[in-house]
Amino acid sequence: MTKKECLLMLEETSSATVKRKHIYFEEFHCNRQTKRQKLVSSETKTKTKTLTLNPEPVRNPRGWNRFHAIRPCSSSSSRVHKRWQKRNNCRSSKASRNWVFSSYDCSDCKDKVVIVSYNILGVENAAKHPDLYLNVPRKFLKWDRRKDLICKEVNHYNADILCFQEVDRFKDLDDLLHENGFKGVYKVRTGDACDGCALFWNEKKFTLLHEDSIEFQDFDLRNNVAQFCVLKMNRHQSESSSHAKPSKKRQMRSRRLLVGNIHVLFNPNRGDIKLGQVRLFLEKAYKLSQEWGNIPVILVGDFNSIPQSAMYQFLASSELNIHLHDRRRISGQLEHSSRRREIRAQNKDIDRHHVWTPFSRQLTSSWSDEELVLATGNKNVTHLQHKLNLSSAYLGAPGSHRTRDSHGEPLATSYHSKFMGTVDYIWHTGELIPVKVLDTLPVDVLRRNASLPSERWGSDHLALVCELAFADDCKEP
Repeated sequence: MTKKECLLMLEETSSATVKRKHIYFEEFHCNRQTKRQKLVSSETKTKTKTLTLNPEPVRNPRGWNRFHAIRPCSSSSSRVHKRWQKRNNCRSSKASRNWVFSSYDCSDCKDKVVIVSYNILGVENAAKHPDLYLNVPRKFLKWDRRKDLICKEVNHYNADILCFQEVDRFKDLDDLLHENGFKGVYKVRTGDACDGCALFWNEKKFTLLHEDSIEFQDFDLRNNVAQFCVLKMNRHQSESSSHAKPSKKRQMRSRRLLVGNIHVLFNPNRGDIKLGQVRLFLEKAYKLSQEWGNIPVILVGDFNSIPQSAMYQFLASSELNIHLHDRRRISGQLEHSSRRREIRAQNKDIDRHHVWTPFSRQLTSSWSDEELVLATGNKNVTHLQHKLNLSSAYLGAPGSHRTRDSHGEPLATSYHSKFMGTVDYIWHTGELIPVKVLDTLPVDVLRRNASLPSERWGSDHLALVCELAFADDCKEP
């Protein structure tokens, strides 16, 4: 082999080696790039999976690094966020009030009545007692805001009859409710007080037949008042609820009922005056019912007495031996502590029969002749009776243990800085039965606010709402 041939062979070998090296590096670079792409793709998928766990997709602005979203989501902050979100969702769901139904079959009932009882917190009363609303933002106490909340709320209930207490801006309510087809009457308290009771009815459904009232100062029982309305259900309204041709019996029927509205004296020490007011209220209601043909009776209002008190027993059982009760404990208010109630209500281990106990002590108490006259109308009478067979509407539609006491009454219908409890009621006679009631708010939900009124509720009381039907239309449970 010549020298020239040897050099040519070396060049070819060197060229092949370089070519192989080039191919090797090209393949190596390609493999690295492929691995990197796979790694980035894998990371992207992993990140995408992580991001999809969020409840709402995040819309990123242009130029924003999507991986930054993961950085603040440490395990601790994520847990805090989840707890916060769960708590707020829970709060929003629990803040609403729900209808609860009775056990009666009212599917075929043609004539039903939705009635509301609502102490709306008088403007002057709120101004005179600022200590009850120290923790309420001032804007929540402004009447212009509260009246809109109240009217919007009651319109939501599709009510037929509205009974308000502590009304000192009747014209404002009258103007707002007139737009929704309501007509009303007003009875202001006597003396220096400027608030009173107001009763409205839907003109399409009812016609006013008679109006009456009581001024308790005529009986030396302070300046509180009560009002009554005899209402007739318009026949075309009751028939319109059914497409079937009404029977002759139904054509002849003209539904009438008596509605009474009262705001009883607050003073817990004067059980004699409280009893006197309620006694006269019941006597007047019975008399009017008889005069108009023994018509059904609905009595509502703020009775300033707690469930299972002596006053409550009198209303529910139709009788009361007042010698068994101290006049200062007739309403049960003095021995009722909102703090004690809250502690017991939130203790799940406590026997719920201890949450509500009759606060009036079953001991013989001395009453003066003057106190007996105020309470019973006669110094020789110590055993009170009334002739109305009354039932509490909320007892007829059992609710949750979170909203009801062990007897079935609401745990709280009123809440401010010095009181949380039940003082408002809807009572009815046996000719009527409850179809459903609007349950009150659970105590733990109420406690989230320092007191009422609040952003959502326009008064320091909760409205009681009940749909009643005529018993002769309904089937027994």
